[in-house]
Amino acid sequence: MMSSIPVLEKKSRRASLASASSTISKEVFSPGLTFADDLLPPIAESAQFSNLLFRRKSIHGEDPDAVATRRSVYDDPVLAKHYWPAERYENLHRFDPRTRWTFAEERAIVRKIDWRVMIWAAISFSALNLDRNNLTQANSDNILGDLGLTTNDFNLGNSIFRITFLAAELPSQLVSKRVGPDRWIPSQMCMWCMFTSRAKEESIIKPRMLISAIVNLAQFWLSGRSSFLVCRALLGFIQGGFIPDLILYLSYYYTKTELPIRLSFFWMSMNLCNIVGSFIAYGVLHLSGHLGKAGWRWLFLVEGLITLAIGIATFFMMPPSPTQSRTWFRPNGWFTEREETIIVTRVLRDDPSKGDMHNREGLTFKRLWTAVCDYDLWPVYILGLTFNIPIGPPLTYLTLSLKELGFGTFETNLLTIPSTAIGILTMFLASLLSELVNDRACIAMLEDLWALPFLIAIYCLPENPNPWVYYGLATALLSYPTVQAIQVGWCSRNSGAVASRTVNASLYNMFVQAGSVIYANIYVQDDAPRYRRGNRVLIAVTCVNVIVLYPATKAYYIWRNTLRDKKWKAMSPTEQAQYLETTTDIGNRRLDFRFAH
Repeated sequence: MMSSIPVLEKKSRRASLASASSTISKEVFSPGLTFADDLLPPIAESAQFSNLLFRRKSIHGEDPDAVATRRSVYDDPVLAKHYWPAERYENLHRFDPRTRWTFAEERAIVRKIDWRVMIWAAISFSALNLDRNNLTQANSDNILGDLGLTTNDFNLGNSIFRITFLAAELPSQLVSKRVGPDRWIPSQMCMWCMFTSRAKEESIIKPRMLISAIVNLAQFWLSGRSSFLVCRALLGFIQGGFIPDLILYLSYYYTKTELPIRLSFFWMSMNLCNIVGSFIAYGVLHLSGHLGKAGWRWLFLVEGLITLAIGIATFFMMPPSPTQSRTWFRPNGWFTEREETIIVTRVLRDDPSKGDMHNREGLTFKRLWTAVCDYDLWPVYILGLTFNIPIGPPLTYLTLSLKELGFGTFETNLLTIPSTAIGILTMFLASLLSELVNDRACIAMLEDLWALPFLIAIYCLPENPNPWVYYGLATALLSYPTVQAIQVGWCSRNSGAVASRTVNASLYNMFVQAGSVIYANIYVQDDAPRYRRGNRVLIAVTCVNVIVLYPATKAYYIWRNTLRDKKWKAMSPTEQAQYLETTTDIGNRRLDFRFAH
């Protein structure tokens, strides 16, 4: 036990581990050379919410100075050479399978990554959502009336935004893989915030720096329907691919059991950002009439400038990889050489496919096409298309609906906060439950199960409902447990290789955006204000998701794993080794790969 080990003995043990690792790392490593007797078994594949909260000792060990390194394919003399990182892998010089580290070291490193990498990534993700969702807040200040737009024009603008967002996904991934997400992500942020703050502000502030002609045109055009639609198209195209880029970047630092919880925190940060955005809107919209400009124009300007500041800072806050944090403005870097070795080695021990490519290596069209044709990911794509449709229209139209029921501009913005705050809690509980039962499909279905009774209740309301009754039902509906993080992690896990993971994440997000295009046209002008026809469609889609799509997806992956188990177990150890040495299958095409469900 920890209490029985003298302090000097602990320090001596840590020093010996570091010394041994340092000595070994100077030797020429030969794949197949192994000493794995002191290693721990791999952690079961699941997010670690419950472990983090309730079973810390089972994961982190009772003795912080005990060896935390876990067994992997690199400890098998036969398998190691088949999983060795590519020569072009940027962190290869820090990869040493014989390095050992303690639980104390591992906790300290992960904590440092959380503070240095994950926190800023969450801030960047919040900036995306701040600019992506402010149109909803602008609706409470009569942007449609000021620009002479109808509800159908609003739907068209949202559809165009989603379509261009969708169209930019794969091109964005191709650029990101070529130049690196550490360069492309902040570039995207600075570009879209220019459109947000400048194209939408009309002539409030004259440009003081050279910006592209298209921004000037957009700045001039925002005077009616055409300028509104053009701005939505440009913003969608620039923002497309941002989320898969960010997920790819985080995968450089975290294991597959650590990433899902971070993705859950990301979507929680989105809700938190929406709350902050509501308070910003409440304050900034009071500027309505200042300098003769509407409050919603000031809102776009202020939030765009906030994003611009975050985007510029992001150029300095995203090192290309764990071993490339040293630069002219950060000469000492974020990690020591030993910390870099531990980060790289633990990530590759967990998932050897992360060493397949350089972080600035572009995708070939052959690999791109292979990933597109990966039919084993199609069930998850279909879920991405349909899962959010039941929630989308009520969420998008919340501020408009509240205004139509008689709530004021500032009151409307504040009334959106409770559902967002409760949504953080329900999202956390859904992620926790997913880990406890180690299940994706059944838990991801909770979002639609939650929505169904409230959609039925809203549909059954009278023609002129009590405003507070409608608000209560809408708030309950929009407090749903968001399962986007679970499904994004599910898609990434079932891809199985860096190249596939990059493209498959984009394809999944494209289907999500396609679903947004669909739901943007469910509530239409001739169905207002109760949208009974639209709500019938939402109820029908919810039933299809719950009764057909989620159970079918789970059944499909169980069937695929059963087939592979039969083939793999029918092979002798020699045949298995020969397969691993000669196969051209990559990622989830390999016989030794099993799908999560």
